[in-house]
This record gives sequence, structure tokens and C-alpha cells, in this order.
Amino acid sequence: MLAKVEASNILDRPGADRMAALAPAFGPRFLVTIDTEEEFDWSAPISREANSTSAASRMAEFQTFCEARGVSPVWLVDWPIANSPEAQAILRPAAAAGKAEIGLHLHPWVSPPFDEEVSQFNSFAGNLPSELEHEKLTRLHAAIEANLGVRPRIYRAGRYGAGPATAAILTELGYAIDTSVRAHFDYWAERGGPNYRTHPLAPYWLDGQRRLLELPVTTVFSGVLRQHGPRLLPLAARVPRLPGVLARSGLLERIPLTPEGIPARDAIRGIDAALAQEVPVLVFSFHSPSLDPGHTPYVRSEADLARFYDLWDQILAHLAQRNVAPTTVAETMRAAQLA
Repeated sequence: MLAKVEASNILDRPGADRMAALAPAFGPRFLVTIDTEEEFDWSAPISREANSTSAASRMAEFQTFCEARGVSPVWLVDWPIANSPEAQAILRPAAAAGKAEIGLHLHPWVSPPFDEEVSQFNSFAGNLPSELEHEKLTRLHAAIEANLGVRPRIYRAGRYGAGPATAAILTELGYAIDTSVRAHFDYWAERGGPNYRTHPLAPYWLDGQRRLLELPVTTVFSGVLRQHGPRLLPLAARVPRLPGVLARSGLLERIPLTPEGIPARDAIRGIDAALAQEVPVLVFSFHSPSLDPGHTPYVRSEADLARFYDLWDQILAHLAQRNVAPTTVAETMRAAQLA
């Protein structure tokens, strides 16, 4: 049974009293996070059998790329990756050397115990019974400790699928940061997942003891109407092609900080918009299978992969120009607790 632990529902928009200050000397900073997962056909139904980890061999290239640029990537690892000898050979020494951090990423359909029906609704771990979500998280946590030699302190639910019990489970397991919230996105209407449409970009506390910090994945609104984005975009989405018209006209555009499907000019505009809004930690994210061509819609060829790395170089150069330094999970928590 799940022990009673005081923690807020991640799905609730936090009040002003829960917003987290960071030490003045800390920011602004950025964090590179990777949803480190198996490959699967993004257009096919969810399947427990789609659990290949052949793309893991290309993770070493990105790790080396980050090390050369002074960035410590956060590999958020799911069950197939935690149990992949090839992934272990890359991630374990990088983490031991302090050149990478390891977190937890739960895809419930490929993570035991397999007690639930595989469905769209159940692919969001927060929709599962709390005892089953707890068991899946506990087993994956133990697998990461055993196979990668680290105790994970940061979590992102697969498909951003946190739920009412997630924060309490993470607090019980000793996690410091949750990064399941993808601000300005709503997964409920079409998929039965969480709704983060009005959640803030800035970090906030999920428990009263300031032990568990929510660090949202950064997505910003840009354009003349950006202040009205959370309200206007859902309305515009009901009209075919209207969101595209708003973006091209400079009125309203939603920009997630990711190298997947985002041109360099848009990523840079997103960075500048986040800094203008004084977001203290810019959280970038992407999926590890994008490091091996053919597994995601974003990287289909080696030429696409070359452009992917070039985009990262442009992003990192712009961050340096704006005096935004890389950070880590440990540094972020120290800055929050010392504020």
C-alpha cells in the first residue's frame, strides 16, 4: 500500500505560496534533459512488444558532444534502457565521473508489473491505480540503482503523465525534482492525459517541507498576443490552420524548447522569450531515439542528425551569448533550498 506522504497533486495549478525562489546568484541557467527510452512507431498503437533499444549506441555521441561543451546532460531512463547492457556501458561511467545525471522516466506499458490493460488512457502512469503506479516506479527506481550505479533524484512521467498520487510517491522514494509538467499543453481532450495549459513556467514546491521541486519543461508563448496564449490557443485550435496563421503573422506562437521539429530561429526566439519572462531555469528536452536516424519523425536520415547537432550548437552559442550557464539537478536544488 502507498504510505501517506504530504504532497500536492501535480495536476493542480500551484498558488503563489508554492512558487519557489532560487538563490539570486544562481540564474539564469539551463538544463538539458533526454527522455531516454525504447524505440517504437509513433504512429502505431501502443504495444508492450515495441521495446527495442538499438538506438542506445548513439547516446555515446551526444554524451561526448555535451562533455566537450561543458554540459552535463540529464538522461531520464525508462525500463528497457535501464536493462540494456549497451546503455549501461555508456551511462554508468558518465554518471560515475560526474559528467551526466541519471533520472527516471516511466513508460508504464513496458515497465513491470504488467497488471493493467494496454490502452491510450493507461499509457499515462498517473491514470493508473496509485498502488500500481507506485510499484512500477519502485521497480524501475531499483533497476536504475542496480544497473547504473546511481540513486535517481529527478523524474519525468512518460507522455508527461503525472497524476494525483505521483508527487507523494516521488517524495516517499526520496526524489528532489519532478519535471513531468509541460506548461501550456493539454493532453486531456484528445488523449485522456493531464492538462497543464495554465501551469506556470517557473519552478514551484510540491510539498510543504520544500523537498520536492516541480521544474516544468519550458514552453513559451511568443508574439503580440503572448500574454493571452493560454486562453487563446485552445480557441484558435478549433479553427483549421488558424494557429499557423497566428504564428506566421507574429501574433501568437507556442514554442517548446526542444531541438525536435523546431528551427534554430524559433528556438532562439523561444530562449529570448523565456528570459524576458524571467524563467530561472530553461528546461530543454528531446527523445533519445532521435539520436539514431529513422526512429522519430524528427530525425529520419544522417543529414537530419547532422542538422540536429548543428541546431544544438546554435542553441548553446545563443545561451552563452545571453550569459545563461548550464546547471545540474544538484545545483538547482541547492539554489532552491538556499533562497
